[in-house]
Amino acid sequence: MTIERKGARPYSRRLGGEESYWTMGVYLMTWLAEGKDTNGQFSLVEVVARKGTEPPPHTHSREDEAYYILEGEMTFQVGEQTIEAGPGDYVWLPRGIQHVPIAKTPEIRVLAVITPAGLEEAFKQVSEPARAPTLPPPPEEPPDMEQMRQVLAVFEAYGAEFALPSQQE
Repeated sequence: MTIERKGARPYSRRLGGEESYWTMGVYLMTWLAEGKDTNGQFSLVEVVARKGTEPPPHTHSREDEAYYILEGEMTFQVGEQTIEAGPGDYVWLPRGIQHVPIAKTPEIRVLAVITPAGLEEAFKQVSEPARAPTLPPPPEEPPDMEQMRQVLAVFEAYGAEFALPSQQE
């Protein structure tokens, strides 16, 4: 006997396929599962990133995150706790606790689970389809501050709160 849940259907995706995006001009993100696939339960993404392209410390009000490190080494600041992680390590980041993932090696590759789903839509709003299954070329200039404010506003609309350094002259 087969039981089907409403909206759930089998599917497969491949890394580097049509769901690969260059996000904010610095990450390669391939969405392996999205809310549309999982009935909103979770999303799963492979992230490839360079050291120095980390987001500012932030807190999610709606989602938990989990990272499985495939390549590279990372440090996670989670509230008052520091977690060192490398290939084969799994790190859970509960919602409501400020955190920041920091690459310690020149490049990292991780699988990230976001639950419930939905935040993938914010990432897609600040992305373009990847022209190749590789990291985008490194930016030639520092990020434009107005563009960064717009990116942060997209994520804030999805319940993320950022701890930005104060603007001192």
